[in-house]
Amino acid sequence: MEQTEPPKSRSKVEIEMELDRISNLPSDVIVKILSCLTLKEAVRTSVLSSRWRNRWAMLSGLIFDEKCFSTENCATFVNIVYHVLLSHIVPVEKFVLSHPHLIPTIDIDRWVLHLSRNSIKVFELRIPDGPQYEMPLRFFSYQDMIELKLSQCLLKPPTTFKGFRTLKMVRFQRVALAQDVLENLILCCPLLESLTIIKCIGFTHLKIDAPNLRFLSFSGRLEDVSLQNTLNLAVVRFNPWRIYHRQDHVSSSNLAKFFVDLPHIQRLTIDGAAVQYLAVGDLPGRLPKPCLHLNFLSLLLSFNVLAEILTTIYLLRSSPALKVLHVMVRLSLLQRLNRLHSVKEEAKSWLDNLDDDINCSFPKLQFVQITEFSGSKAELDFIKFLLVNSPALETMTIRALSADGSSEVLKKLLQLRRTSSAEIIYLDP
Repeated sequence: MEQTEPPKSRSKVEIEMELDRISNLPSDVIVKILSCLTLKEAVRTSVLSSRWRNRWAMLSGLIFDEKCFSTENCATFVNIVYHVLLSHIVPVEKFVLSHPHLIPTIDIDRWVLHLSRNSIKVFELRIPDGPQYEMPLRFFSYQDMIELKLSQCLLKPPTTFKGFRTLKMVRFQRVALAQDVLENLILCCPLLESLTIIKCIGFTHLKIDAPNLRFLSFSGRLEDVSLQNTLNLAVVRFNPWRIYHRQDHVSSSNLAKFFVDLPHIQRLTIDGAAVQYLAVGDLPGRLPKPCLHLNFLSLLLSFNVLAEILTTIYLLRSSPALKVLHVMVRLSLLQRLNRLHSVKEEAKSWLDNLDDDINCSFPKLQFVQITEFSGSKAELDFIKFLLVNSPALETMTIRALSADGSSEVLKKLLQLRRTSSAEIIYLDP
């Protein structure tokens, strides 16, 4: 019988190398692995072996958030940030500071100063509710930023500030900045592609001049909006809570003005008092330039106000590519409390205010969703209008505000004439 040679014994080093394959990966691969961990977990890898000691200090992104140090108090958290920054080896490109115990202190000033020696590309600072933190002047020297997110901060740039020339994404929440600061900031960010403004104060006009902007989201108090040089905007979410000075007697149309520089709009969500704002002025039968690419429209609409209904109809007329329509019915407090199914007399006859010689076909509309439906005549006329003029309609979903009389309402809906084989889905609350 032929004898086989016994296996060669392996050295302890060889065995350790086989068992610790991850440690012998290239440094860039290890850094990539560490970047998938929270900062706290990455720091803890230092105890694995001498090979892992301070590997975390080679991370280009530092994220200090509640996932990382959720149980630490403010003093401990501050000490951790100092330790990480002072121990770091490579330049920091991404810095996120978001902690429920974080308060505006001189420590943040020092961190901002320390980071100014780096090429920061992503900067995020979220202060919880409380005093606003004034961004130090050194912050405005971050000229390599691509993404900027601020919350509960105050912006007062120096007179020499020329903008962030590489910035592409901005998200401000509860940020205070003056009218001229906001306008100049947007104007001096020529590469800006995404802008989100939530509950910010210090300005009353939203003036946007951004040729590369593709996404815009605004929510807050506002007097007026002006979109200029925004030909690339594709997605807009517009949610003004209140129009300070509604100009009921102006002749110019807010509807026409709003869309004049939105030739490539694809998705539009208008909430709050947005339709009320667009309804100000002389309403055009259709927009001067149609929204040829608009395929999704979501809006909050009062069927008590004739101007709002007509504004919606004129916008629909000007959107030949529309496929999805979401309408939430805005009811007064009295209607909500009493479940009233009546509206003002002028709104009941809104169909009579349409010009008979204007085509009202929505050739690509496929899906319609109506929520907070109360069963008023104005709402039923709107549904009737859509069913008659939407040959490609597949599904219309109606979610009722109240279950009262739902069977009678459903009977009326099913009897409405339609030009398609659309399915009507009626849902009680």
